[in-house]
Amino acid sequence: MSLLVAQDLHKSFGKTHALEGAALTIRAGEIVAVMGPSGSGKSTLLHCIAGILPPDSGVVRYGDRELTAMSDRDRSELRRTDFGFVFQFGQLVPELTCLENVAVPLRLSGTKRRDAERLALDWMAKLEVDTVADQRPGETSGGQGQRVAIARALVTGPKVIFADEPTGALDSLNGERVMHLLTTAARDTGAAVVLVTHEARVAAYSDREVVVRDGKARDVEFAG
Repeated sequence: MSLLVAQDLHKSFGKTHALEGAALTIRAGEIVAVMGPSGSGKSTLLHCIAGILPPDSGVVRYGDRELTAMSDRDRSELRRTDFGFVFQFGQLVPELTCLENVAVPLRLSGTKRRDAERLALDWMAKLEVDTVADQRPGETSGGQGQRVAIARALVTGPKVIFADEPTGALDSLNGERVMHLLTTAARDTGAAVVLVTHEARVAAYSDREVVVRDGKARDVEFAG
């Protein structure tokens, strides 16, 4: 079943055409690797289908809702409830403890602090970072920080996780561990994952590749 569908997306930054008719379909529960050379438009595609950037033209549908017709406020609400995000450098709030960082999406949605932190700690334990709950992000290793970011992405029970180069700042060992934990958690919860990467070893964790070149996307089905 199609969960997220993008059709004929165009996006330019000044005279630079980042997307030129890109299309992408994400099915419920699948892990899709979006690949392509630097400057191909893969991160722009992710940001458009996640409702972070509005495309200049084209349509993005999430279920029976059209993201491209929604207000900024409604898209922000959707990102808090149905979408989770993992970025290359985690983007954790340095002034908060790791536990508080994971609990932030729940607190923004009105969950009481005690309940939010209980759920956050549960996810941190699943991702093997409950031991750093009281530490601030600057006191953790890169791998630990990225797993904290994944816990934050998963804590609200999202339907889609958007991961933009989640292992880009990690060594190969930590990268493999992060990918294993991310994909295992996603499959356990039934969440789809849209994974932007340029690394074949990271893409190997996906069910399907989408190659972006010159602002256009081409699906590549894995043969088993």
